[in-house]
Amino acid sequence: MSDYKSLAGLQVAFADGVLDLLLDRPQKRNSLNDVMVAGLIETIGEAGRDEAVRVIVLRGAGDHFCGGFDIVARNSGGGERPRVGSIQRRLPHQAHGLIPLIATVQTPVVCSVRGWAAGIGLHLALAADFAIVEDQARLWEPFAERGFTPDSGATWLLPRRVGETRAREVLMLGRVLTGLEAAEWGMVHRAVPAADLDHEVASVVGQLASGPTVSLGLTKWLLHVAASSSLARHLHDESMALELSSRSEDFREGLSAFKEKRPPRFSGR
Repeated sequence: MSDYKSLAGLQVAFADGVLDLLLDRPQKRNSLNDVMVAGLIETIGEAGRDEAVRVIVLRGAGDHFCGGFDIVARNSGGGERPRVGSIQRRLPHQAHGLIPLIATVQTPVVCSVRGWAAGIGLHLALAADFAIVEDQARLWEPFAERGFTPDSGATWLLPRRVGETRAREVLMLGRVLTGLEAAEWGMVHRAVPAADLDHEVASVVGQLASGPTVSLGLTKWLLHVAASSSLARHLHDESMALELSSRSEDFREGLSAFKEKRPPRFSGR
């Protein structure tokens, strides 16, 4: 596979096992539109089936990661008012298809966040496996200030990251967090000075890209399904994941490296 194409607002590059997805509307703080969301869903879905892809990176062009969804552009076209239920019918195939895909695809996802991450932009980071943020970035849920309810997984993701009390403060009182505060709350993986962001992201991406891809993907799956499983069911899932990972080439390489007292050289298979 590995034949990935860019589109308007989304630059896609693939090299050395790393699929780099750049949100590219800097004049709009990289706010998402329907074309970009559809492109992200298609590209990430394809990457999850592509054995050459070992890690996915999400970043934003310019000074910001993602300012949310461009609802102004969507609602400024005039024309006939949509019939009742339009949002409910549309969302499962758009934003509500993207967030669970990032959370469940068995390929590690890393977000690099600088500037603003608001609304679905914040949810991209929350759904990722690792979100590394500029310490002075601004993380915000705009829903209360705009007068509508949260979407794209906000009320599911936030309580699981920071607890219900803090989630209420962010979602209902509209508190804006700096990247440093978000890291202290456990909302994101790490906060670093702006000058160190690219280096820190590259370090994590490099470790994942050279890691045991099958095992990492199954571990991600186990972490995701644990929240809704009983202990008995989850132990069954762990047994299945162990069965699969122990059949991988990387497992054999890990054993050989241990016996030979050297670092492993994982192939991702």
